[in-house]
Amino acid sequence: MTERIFRWWADRWLLQCLVLVGFSFVAGAGVIAPEKVHQLKDDLRRAVIEAWDSEDDEPEISDAAVKDQPVADSSDSGEQDVPPSPPRVEVFRVDNAGLVVVANIRDTADGDLLNQQRGNALRSAVEALESLPQVYSVQWLNDIPDFNLFGLSGSLLPGPNASPRQWDSARTKILDNPLAVGQFLSSDARTAIMLLTIDWFDVFEDSDVTDALRIAATEAAGDDDIEFRVTGEIPLNLMIANSYEEDSTKYQIVGYAIMMITALVLFRGPAAVIIVAIAPALGVFWTMGLLRYFDLQDNPFTAVIVPVLISLVGLTDSVHLMVEVRNQRASGLSAVEAGRRAVARVGLACLLTSVTTAVAFASLQTAHHEVVREFGWCCVIGVAATFISVLTVIPLGCRSPLGRRLHVGLEKSLIHRQFSRIEPLIDWILRYRTAWSIAAIASTAACIIAASRLTPDEKRFTGLSDVGEAPEALRHIDEAMGGLEFARISIVGDLDVPEHRMLWMVSKVGKILNDEPLIGHPMGMHRLIDALPGERLNLSGLSRDQADRPEIRESIRSRLGLLDLMPASLKRAYYVPESRSATIQFRLKDIGIAAYAETFQRIEQQLDQLRESNPDFDLRLRGGAFWRWENLYQIVIDLTKSLTLAGGIIAIILMFVYRSIRLGLISIIPNVFPLAVTAAMLSVLGLHLEMVTVCAFTVCMGIAVDDTIHFLTRYREEQRTEQSVEEVTRLAFGGVGSALLMTTVVLVAGMASAITGDARDVRLFGAMGCVTLITALVADMTFLPALLATFGSQPKTDPKSES
Repeated sequence: MTERIFRWWADRWLLQCLVLVGFSFVAGAGVIAPEKVHQLKDDLRRAVIEAWDSEDDEPEISDAAVKDQPVADSSDSGEQDVPPSPPRVEVFRVDNAGLVVVANIRDTADGDLLNQQRGNALRSAVEALESLPQVYSVQWLNDIPDFNLFGLSGSLLPGPNASPRQWDSARTKILDNPLAVGQFLSSDARTAIMLLTIDWFDVFEDSDVTDALRIAATEAAGDDDIEFRVTGEIPLNLMIANSYEEDSTKYQIVGYAIMMITALVLFRGPAAVIIVAIAPALGVFWTMGLLRYFDLQDNPFTAVIVPVLISLVGLTDSVHLMVEVRNQRASGLSAVEAGRRAVARVGLACLLTSVTTAVAFASLQTAHHEVVREFGWCCVIGVAATFISVLTVIPLGCRSPLGRRLHVGLEKSLIHRQFSRIEPLIDWILRYRTAWSIAAIASTAACIIAASRLTPDEKRFTGLSDVGEAPEALRHIDEAMGGLEFARISIVGDLDVPEHRMLWMVSKVGKILNDEPLIGHPMGMHRLIDALPGERLNLSGLSRDQADRPEIRESIRSRLGLLDLMPASLKRAYYVPESRSATIQFRLKDIGIAAYAETFQRIEQQLDQLRESNPDFDLRLRGGAFWRWENLYQIVIDLTKSLTLAGGIIAIILMFVYRSIRLGLISIIPNVFPLAVTAAMLSVLGLHLEMVTVCAFTVCMGIAVDDTIHFLTRYREEQRTEQSVEEVTRLAFGGVGSALLMTTVVLVAGMASAITGDARDVRLFGAMGCVTLITALVADMTFLPALLATFGSQPKTDPKSES
């Protein structure tokens, strides 16, 4: 039935032309005029909304009717003892990491930033930044509220004409200020950061929030010993986006060039290479255009990974079809008839590879991350478009003038000439098929066990290049100041908790954080109080009963009274007395959240102990990093769900199409083995399960199953000869072996282009793809024949009668 369907399609050249022109027109509109596509979508959406609203019969409530409604009296609500609302105060914050200018002393220079020359250079740099139209404000070392008993705000840095003695005094004062060291200044005073707020109305290009800031600060400072760099969420995200956009064209050109050269070497015939190359290239063009209609073009994986991936998937089917066309052409058939027979014979395998690959990508819809889900849809659309492209271009190419020369170079084909040398391999495998089958099962199980040690991980800024101003500055902040990202512990007591006990609890929590080496510079009201004049209280070493002793309680209250002399913006940043709530914030490095697993576990355990012994307090670890750690297991769940779902559906599809439960079960080992080897490789190298690896594993499954399908399809076809299972396996191996070898060589060459990329995620994706493709070829050339010869049933004339 499938042969008749594909033969019918191969004969409908006019329909193929219409499909080719229609898809190219629609996709071309998305690529050339995306704004018109968006306008069309907006018009359609507006029309649907208007049509929906016109059918809405619910009466509208006028503003006058709302005004006439009685207002509920809060005194009748039954709520009592509600604490007064705290006054509206703009608190002093140091966790604004949207855009950060980093100033540090170069490694070749001595000293630090706290002297007259360099202090004035920093002041000049800040003034230059503040004068830029796109900079709304700059928060830096000199903006820290002064600590004094009169609540007066002052300046930490001496004036431009200050004496050396004044600078020495200021140096001591700054290094003792907890809001300076660790917040705006490193402990060695060689690094300072400035937090910038941007006026986006005056931003016209990316350089306005990157290069322009660095240039202005460097020129104004006029000190070659000070290096200025720009980092933060804004430049880091810009770099990731620009990197994907720039690398998209580069990777595509490099990948296509490698595949073209490799295909030319393998086919030794320009006509075959041109037709084979046009099919996946057209599929990529259609895909990138169609994604505009679904608003999927801005996915970070779309620009780089999707084009290369779709071209590889399309190239696999193109090569298999072209190998069959050339074989039929060399046997004496015309180009048109050779194309008809090739499509009829290989079309089912191409359809199955597209369906199973799409199923693997569609399984990503179970993922937790929206980026991963969108990536799955992009790939599904791409696989469908590429399948149509291949089944359209190859038959039309056979009818074109190029079709008359498709057989040229067949006798010179590198794979065809060398494949005869490895054909004895199948005899050796079939002779020891039981041992090979045991080895296949045992090695797959061993790799799965090794892969089970993989642990999940996630970074805040993933996909960054190893080089560049923003990531280098980010790593410098990690080392010099403990990280760019902030997390916090919220401490909320009951309203009747005395204030002295709040300070005691804050000190206990601060001690927990101080004992963790990966936690950077914890900051809370306990550190503010310790920085004030007077005797410091070691509250963290006291028990609750000891803290409640009258003499200790009075000492704590007297120290708390000093907080009232501080600016409200500073005090309320870490303590709100009306609600009995306090906060301790701390810095975290962007080294992967898995590195903080034990740290967060210890903190959580100690907070649990404090909660149990102090039920009148609620202690919570909060922040994006902690949320990522809590939900880190979701990466493993996503991978397990997607692979299990995809593997199960693919196995059912193969059982249904081949009408054999036996073949469906046999296909599991060669399909799982490449994934297990790749996962074991990650485990051995000490890598982790990340968002990119979840996508890569699913992609690898979709690609790995393709060779298995082509082998099994030829195996089922050869079963019609009613020969022994060994002979049928041998014939299937000879029929598709050269095509499997050829596609693997071309695909590995194309995937290897990603390994040369700047972004770590892209390199990792390329490396995983290469390993999977190579091991998939090994499994299909060795394990699969042995498993078929060992567990396969004897062929029968009617495939339907096989159980």
